[in-house]
Amino acid sequence: MSNILAITGRPNVGKSTLFNRLVEQKKAIMDDESGVTRDRHYGFGQWSGKYFTVIDTGGYVTGSDDIFEAQIRDQVKLALDEASVIIFMVDCKDGMTDMDKDFANILRELKKPVLVVANKADNPNLDMQSAEFYGLGLESEVFPISSASGSGTGDLLDKVVEHFQDDDLENPEEGIPRISILGRPNAGKSSFLNALLGKDRSIVTDIAGTTRDAINTRYKLFGKDFILTDTAGIRKKSKVKEDIEFYSVLRAIQSLQDSDVCVVMVDATRGFEAQDMNIITLADKYKKGIMIMVNKWDLIENKESNTAENFRKEILEKLGKPLSYIPIIFTSVIEKQRIFQAIELAIEIFDNRTRRVSTSELNDAMLPEIERYPPPATKGKHIKIKYITQLPTRTPSFAFFCNLPQYIKEPYERFLLNKLRGHFNFQGVPVKIYFRKK
Repeated sequence: MSNILAITGRPNVGKSTLFNRLVEQKKAIMDDESGVTRDRHYGFGQWSGKYFTVIDTGGYVTGSDDIFEAQIRDQVKLALDEASVIIFMVDCKDGMTDMDKDFANILRELKKPVLVVANKADNPNLDMQSAEFYGLGLESEVFPISSASGSGTGDLLDKVVEHFQDDDLENPEEGIPRISILGRPNAGKSSFLNALLGKDRSIVTDIAGTTRDAINTRYKLFGKDFILTDTAGIRKKSKVKEDIEFYSVLRAIQSLQDSDVCVVMVDATRGFEAQDMNIITLADKYKKGIMIMVNKWDLIENKESNTAENFRKEILEKLGKPLSYIPIIFTSVIEKQRIFQAIELAIEIFDNRTRRVSTSELNDAMLPEIERYPPPATKGKHIKIKYITQLPTRTPSFAFFCNLPQYIKEPYERFLLNKLRGHFNFQGVPVKIYFRKK
């Protein structure tokens, strides 16, 4: 997109608060603690009929105790390279700092429109004090705002959109498939995203909890256009102690709910754990496409020809028959083994989830199966299934019309479900059957 707005500045000046206001969602985690935002965080805003991308960035700082400092600075620089307009946010309450002056020198070299935004101007006195930021020497009017209340943001946006072109008239993410990467902390989710993109989209370390926000990335592969979402690791509630991790987990679960396909990443060195099962159960509950990606397969020693198959059987046994439709792929993100096959499988699952089967195809395939193995009679009454049709739902659902729907038992329902999956490819997709009176 040509219309890209980056929100930058030192830590704790209110960048994520403004980001959430511009995209009209609570997408970025906000906290009084410095350094909460780490990766570049994208969303979409709209003002005066123009859509634009908004990038939230981590606080630009040098010489701090934050072990992520260098990676955050790299992420900020990438956002500055992408942006067509830059918001340089400062804090009215703190006044102009040496760190603000240093960052202003960096922005001055970019030769891009920079708007100085003095945040936390929550009263007339602070509003007047914002004039000191003209001392930064940037060719910009200073906009005193309160990102928390929204005061002053209208005038700011009027100036922002003056720099934008008129070609972005709609939300470019509308209707695009969403694939979320989920799993426990340190399973390799961010490394997977970076390997696919060929660049460091997310910060990667061995420290659990490095990723905090849900990070969306537009991606094209195999002739498909889709959005990949890297999420924070999901741990058991009892182990989540900090507020920031609590909100990170909430964002991850929200991403699961918003997605079309969930790639549940399992650490091969730890095996399939109860929390992996919890994530899959949640995805099945929300009727999402699901696949299991067993990562770090290169770290499994003394592998034999049947090691992967035994691992697969162990997972399927824990999943149980109702979830046996979920495909499993073995990968190594570090070695780049089968990572593109994994994303290809995710795209196939999306296609399966959105597949429409005509009524004639359904009946041609299923009625002979029913005739060969009809529903068992109950109380001396014979059940006759007349025809089948797919319902207009977001996930595959089918209605079987018959004379006595109340007498069809669960084993026969499973039989029909297996036949549906056998005739039509619904790999990785939960399928629902309804019996209706004809």
